[in-house]
Amino acid sequence: QVQLVESGGGLVQAGASLRLSCAASGRTFSEYAMGWFRQAPGKEREFVAAINRSGGNTYYVGSVKGRFTISRDNAKNTVYLQMSSLKPEDTAVYSCAADRTHPVLPTKAYQYDYWGQGTQVTVSS
Repeated sequence: QVQLVESGGGLVQAGASLRLSCAASGRTFSEYAMGWFRQAPGKEREFVAAINRSGGNTYYVGSVKGRFTISRDNAKNTVYLQMSSLKPEDTAVYSCAADRTHPVLPTKAYQYDYWGQGTQVTVSS
């Protein structure tokens, strides 16, 4: 069992940066691939980024590539999402998720086993 707690969300202006953190409980954090998803009001949940167990492989949705960076610190049981050049369309609740079973970097919500409660990111124009 893994418990995930996100932090770092907030209200910022377009062009600003934010860093989200997701702290995981347990001693097996390094056995999980981690992902970030977001859900805007009235829209379906969207994959944002994923990182493999070692942190050596990452994948991003096209709309954030070059602006967002996912990273992890296995010693701190934490995954991060550094967001730069934020746009109003990035406004959403951002959630982290953990996957232990899929050998290929997971990009679908159903592939993840554990989820955090989410943190709100609001970007004003």
